[in-house]
Amino acid sequence: MTPTPPRLSLRGIRKAFGATVALADVSLDAAPGEIHAVIGENGAGKSTLMKVLAGAIAPDAGEMALDDVPYRPARPIDARRHGVAMVYQELSLAPHLSVEENILLGSEPTRGGVIDRRAMRARVTALLSSLGHTDIRPDARVGDLSPAAQQVTEILRALAQSSCRVLILDEPTSSLAHADVERLFEVMTRLKQQGVTIIYISHVLEEIQRIADRFTVLRDGRAVASGAMAGVGAREIVRHMAGREIDELFPRSVHAPADVVLELADVAGDRKPSHASLTLRRGEVLGIGGLIGSGRTELLRAIFGLDPVRRGDVRVASIRGPATASVRTRQGVGFLSENRKREGLAINLTIADNITLSHLDGLGPAGFVLPRLMRAACAPAIRQLSIRCRDAAQSTWELSGGNQQKVALARLLHQQADVLLLDEPTRGIDVAAKRDIYQAIDDLARAGKAILVVSSYLPELLGICDRIAIMTRGVLGDAKAVAECDAHSMLLEATG
Repeated sequence: MTPTPPRLSLRGIRKAFGATVALADVSLDAAPGEIHAVIGENGAGKSTLMKVLAGAIAPDAGEMALDDVPYRPARPIDARRHGVAMVYQELSLAPHLSVEENILLGSEPTRGGVIDRRAMRARVTALLSSLGHTDIRPDARVGDLSPAAQQVTEILRALAQSSCRVLILDEPTSSLAHADVERLFEVMTRLKQQGVTIIYISHVLEEIQRIADRFTVLRDGRAVASGAMAGVGAREIVRHMAGREIDELFPRSVHAPADVVLELADVAGDRKPSHASLTLRRGEVLGIGGLIGSGRTELLRAIFGLDPVRRGDVRVASIRGPATASVRTRQGVGFLSENRKREGLAINLTIADNITLSHLDGLGPAGFVLPRLMRAACAPAIRQLSIRCRDAAQSTWELSGGNQQKVALARLLHQQADVLLLDEPTRGIDVAAKRDIYQAIDDLARAGKAILVVSSYLPELLGICDRIAIMTRGVLGDAKAVAECDAHSMLLEATG
């Protein structure tokens, strides 16, 4: 019997940006109906490889084939015509358009040269139903949707192609609640049964081990390991990714909580939270778990002054009452947003600009800021967080996602915040970068900082926190010592 050719075949793919080699001789095969995980640290070359596949950039060398036919897309629309669609981690939706307009953008059904709105509505309704998302209205404005619903819209836009042969998913679950993740996996399984090849990128190893048939690990732009996922443990995958053993993912030392530095009493926002009370002490890491949409992010934003406080009392050190974000910053509060591209960073500015932006004192005479002093002031945080960059003058957008996240955290270190509000601090970054951030959190707690962490990843909360509180539909439960918590009971509490 003649063996079936792979659906997707890459041989010797190379791509360099000036002196930086992003991909060096990468080869990969993926069969029809296969879920193939591409794994690696931030900066390993995953995004560059996917952009080559999706036609966003052209390789310098190498060959690609689809179903044994040479494939070299000139641009993304060319890739889509060949049946290759990509869903990027950073959503690329038109927020002012409706769900149906986004999903069928560029492929709207027409009648007599005019868009057939009835046919558009029927097609999108069927697609939403196939994902189990009848709760999303086709005519809803995308900018008004939750992050999870926007992610679903992005995925459906890729699936709307009847000719889709290869679907590339880049961190598709990073903004999804548990139930949405399950629905996505169900859809992926159905697509797999229909013969669609899925290239799946995720830093959540539990997801990869559960859903992937085969894997390829990239490190420093090279494919260093590949094979069947069955029987391969997380420790082995991490060793391939990092090129070394990572002995302990959650570095943890003994913390000594001291005086209360943040206190909330029956705090409520415009919609969420509806009730939140807590105390946070110096030298303590307090975690907040719960489902996406439960009000965790809104709570942090209300504390920091980005969202209004409708009821209740907020006390920072000895200062009571609501305040703006600029006042909170002067009070020693630092906020790390869950959305680093939109809120957490000025992505087009340099690393030095981003790190020093919230605290420019002492960086020049008479109110001026000297670039030389800015770069020097960034050096300690860059070293502490192991930020991989040429120097502090490098543009932030050139960095990998993990290093961008470290820059956002470095800003809080530079401003010497006493209270750190961290919203999903390790979302979408690799294992080694996560460990660096976990180490920084532990170091900060030992140095007497007070840290409030929101995370959807329960092992993370159990691994780094001293106490954990669960938020359920806008209500924050009592904080418990981590020794009294487990993933099962936390999930039960989160679901109400």
